[in-house]
Amino acid sequence: MPKALVNDIEMHYELRGSGKSLLLIHGLGSSGRDWEDFVQLLPNFQIITIDLRGHGQTSKPKGPYSIKLFTHDIVSLLEFLKIQSTNVLGISLGGSIALQMAIDFPEYVKSITVINAPVEIQVDSFKMKMEALKRSLIVRLVGMKKMGEILATRLFVKPEQEDLRKMLIRRWAQNDKKAYLAAMHALMGWSVKAQLHKIKCPSLIIGSDDDYTPSSIKREYTALIPDANFIEIKDARHAVSAEKPEELSEIVRNFIANMNA
Repeated sequence: MPKALVNDIEMHYELRGSGKSLLLIHGLGSSGRDWEDFVQLLPNFQIITIDLRGHGQTSKPKGPYSIKLFTHDIVSLLEFLKIQSTNVLGISLGGSIALQMAIDFPEYVKSITVINAPVEIQVDSFKMKMEALKRSLIVRLVGMKKMGEILATRLFVKPEQEDLRKMLIRRWAQNDKKAYLAAMHALMGWSVKAQLHKIKCPSLIIGSDDDYTPSSIKREYTALIPDANFIEIKDARHAVSAEKPEELSEIVRNFIANMNA
């Protein structure tokens, strides 16, 4: 499997297809393989999938990690691949990284599609501190598989989604515990809210109507980005790329086609 030496890590990536370039950035505890079904719905693109630092087949060095570090890894990979600029799509943690890329490395970013992602996570309330502590304790005390079991019932709630639940649990159990926690802590205290006005590329913010974060918050931060629009996908939760890949891929195709019209 292809790997590139970037920033003292071996970064796993896959490059497939031809056409407009589209970089896919996965979420926390995920990997590039979770885009498999989605990629099949984008036949006219050159797709770049990656495993972030600490995930999948990429190196898992000791932390701390940061959103800026993830971003720098990706830009170094693009340089290695001699890709001067690309459309960028990220979900959850990957969406936050896409925002950071558009701010810090605008020359590499043609457009961003940000799915169910925060623009900041401030652990300054009792509720947020308890939520972070709870997730950390679950991982440390009972392991990644248990964390996957909990998430599977939250993300895929329908009876017909049993296969998705089983797949998430199986793949989540394969995560390295220390790397997962380092990646989780990369989000804590991170914020680009005050910098969103710097994003100059076409931007699409996508939210699920039953995501952890309400669409009202996503609409608020969409308004802070100069050339951005918001779309809500109905009857969907956080992992909408797995729940509704057909609907999501159509939205993405239309966005990029209209942007370049």
